[in-house]
Amino acid sequence: MTVFVGYTNPFYLGPGPGDSPPPWGKATEITSFSDYVTTFGGFFTNPWLPDLVGQAVFQFFQNGGSDAYVVALQATEYLPAGTTPVEVAAPTASLTDTSGAETGDGFTFTALQPVGSASEGLTMTASISNITTSSPTAANPTPTAGDTADLTIVYGTAVETYRRLQIASLVSTVNTQSRLVRVAATATALPSYANISQTATFAYPTAPPAGSTLINSTAFPAVFEANDSLDKVSVFNLLAIPGITDTSSLAAALAFCEAKRAFFIMDPPANAVADTLAAAAPGAPAGAATIADIWNGAATGTPAPPKSQNGALYFPYLNGTDRVTGAAITIPPSGFVAGIFAKEDSNRGVWKSPAGLETTILGTTGVVPSGAMTDPQQGELNPLGINCIRTFPGIGSVVFGARTLVSANPAYQQWKYVAVRRMALFIEQSLYSSLLWAIFEPNDTPLWNTLRLEVSAFMLGLFRQGAFAGTTADQAFQVQCDATTTSATDIAAGRVNILVSFAPLSPAEFVVIQIAQLAGQGSS
Repeated sequence: MTVFVGYTNPFYLGPGPGDSPPPWGKATEITSFSDYVTTFGGFFTNPWLPDLVGQAVFQFFQNGGSDAYVVALQATEYLPAGTTPVEVAAPTASLTDTSGAETGDGFTFTALQPVGSASEGLTMTASISNITTSSPTAANPTPTAGDTADLTIVYGTAVETYRRLQIASLVSTVNTQSRLVRVAATATALPSYANISQTATFAYPTAPPAGSTLINSTAFPAVFEANDSLDKVSVFNLLAIPGITDTSSLAAALAFCEAKRAFFIMDPPANAVADTLAAAAPGAPAGAATIADIWNGAATGTPAPPKSQNGALYFPYLNGTDRVTGAAITIPPSGFVAGIFAKEDSNRGVWKSPAGLETTILGTTGVVPSGAMTDPQQGELNPLGINCIRTFPGIGSVVFGARTLVSANPAYQQWKYVAVRRMALFIEQSLYSSLLWAIFEPNDTPLWNTLRLEVSAFMLGLFRQGAFAGTTADQAFQVQCDATTTSATDIAAGRVNILVSFAPLSPAEFVVIQIAQLAGQGSS
């Protein structure tokens, strides 16, 4: 189970009719991208808010994910640098009577999507044409069944067309079927439809300030507070906050994962590049810095990421496509990687490192040019705990690293590898959930014996699946639960302690091939 936290479409009202708005701030389970579209509005493009969560969720399901929670944050303010925040208001457009007799009467449309400039492919228009009407008046305001019109909503590459739409049911039809707009009639008396304006362009009631953003980094730590919605999700094993790299959010996410026995998939900063040559190359991201300098805290203006045994960093960004405009974009890797984790867990087991040539990533044309690297370069990044995504000819893009954030720290050598740490978390989560029956049982030898047998049976099942090193069960794991693990003080405090140890399977990161030539052989 993977959790995604971040901003979804701020203008989405719900699937209609009788729109049920997105469950802002609440952990909501989805089992497909269609669920995400229905609940949170799907893809969007916004000059002030990248669609990080929509892209990540889509890539998660495309690459093998099957079940997820989404905690959707709603953008409520534009946050320009050095000025007062501005409240977010949805774009609107009106088709009104132009005859002058009934000024202002007509239809007002509210966009469910953000809009921007024509150069961004983000304009939205509402057009009405082919009007057939008996021209109702104030004295005879009811449209007849023959009063129809064609209505077209155009947004980037998306088009919604309603042919021979009965004017009397225009509001109810559009509000039931449209994924782009909601509409309301503004007539005090129905207008002369033949005189209604033909096209209207959507605009914001208050224009967003230049240089502003809708991302508020202070919103993320609040998601991980005790007793909040996500804290009440009983079990999940992966967490991602796509594209968010400020240290306060990352630290809060890692601390939450440690408390919940979960694992955090961390994205690199968007300005991270493979080396100094990539930083100086044309098309390099603004403020480019090498991922090694960022990792070590040597990059100006980019603090080093926090470290934890319950997390791993994946680099670099990948090439993708904006699903609204069709433009080329770069996408943070966490959504792709989360799908690979889920697929490897299902196909091989949590003890298999989610890396290697079998982890071909779908939905990308490759890593960004500034993140491409050679084997020697990766050889320098790997020991730091920077997991590289590589693109190989004839294979595609694959996850090619399997180390935790603390792999360079000698104090954490037992948790150097992602698979080893996740295996321990999996065992902890599984046993914690399956041994609840022991609560309130008499804390004495019969209980200890039963717990030891049940845990041993669980571990033996994993051993038979190839989850541990060792050729025999005794070599693979040990379970202890007796008077040596549970003292009189523990009994008085209501605790029973089970000691579980296992021999982990460490990945083969480097394959060394030695070639010897046979010399001095006689010819036949």
